[in-house]
Amino acid sequence: MNYRHAFHAGNFADLHKHAILLALLSALQAESEALAVIDTHAGAGAYDLAGEMARRSGEAQAGISRLRRATDAPSVFAPLLAAVAALSRSDADLYPGSPLLLGGHLRKSDRYTGCELRPDDVALLRRTLATLPTCLVAQADGFETAARQAGKGGRAFVVIDPPFERPDDYDRIVATTREVLRRAPDAALAIWLPIKDLETFDAFLRDMETVTGDLLVAELRLRPLIDPMKMNGCAMVMIGAPAAVDPAAGEAGDWIAARLGEPGGRSRVWRT
Repeated sequence: MNYRHAFHAGNFADLHKHAILLALLSALQAESEALAVIDTHAGAGAYDLAGEMARRSGEAQAGISRLRRATDAPSVFAPLLAAVAALSRSDADLYPGSPLLLGGHLRKSDRYTGCELRPDDVALLRRTLATLPTCLVAQADGFETAARQAGKGGRAFVVIDPPFERPDDYDRIVATTREVLRRAPDAALAIWLPIKDLETFDAFLRDMETVTGDLLVAELRLRPLIDPMKMNGCAMVMIGAPAAVDPAAGEAGDWIAARLGEPGGRSRVWRT
């Protein structure tokens, strides 16, 4: 599969991931004087919701479009909605990816490195982040970069969000987490996962528990796990997350499950 996030930008999983990422970034900034953010699979940085890929999937209409129209959205979505609104002033059909969201909320003491392998997305990412002086784009393997750079230039904050088109992505996440924590024991990590079936999700969590006992898991199911060919939900698995992130993650997941989910959908947040 040749994955392109433009098909899925602004969908329910992006809302969950990005609201929690921004809450985690804010909580880490309250604890640390300087952060070194490493985004292992940065993508293009922003996505055209009026483009062919987004229109073909229709996922943004069922995600960010509904959130923007909502009158009962909890405060955890406020930073994301503000970023979308700011982008809309110049281009009404763009949705910000994690590079633009994280880069736009950095302090002068923070640094961001966005890793991407696709040459076309690298070119787009460089243009997207061109006005943010604390952001660097690297055409490089993100797993290798995170392991190599952890512990250099501030507290490491590693964002891992692969497309899961390779059979070894789960194994590489576990190995990279182990190496990052070996090099930087105070590192924070945020790992996004699709949930198709419970067996794969539980197996990953068991593997992660062999690396660390400090896991914060925010699980969102849009529907019951009946068809393993569908993305039935998603999860954010976090390491080094401050306590303030727990209620924020719960707010985000509960609202999405209730307002965007199907009967049988649910959200839960727990620590190991």
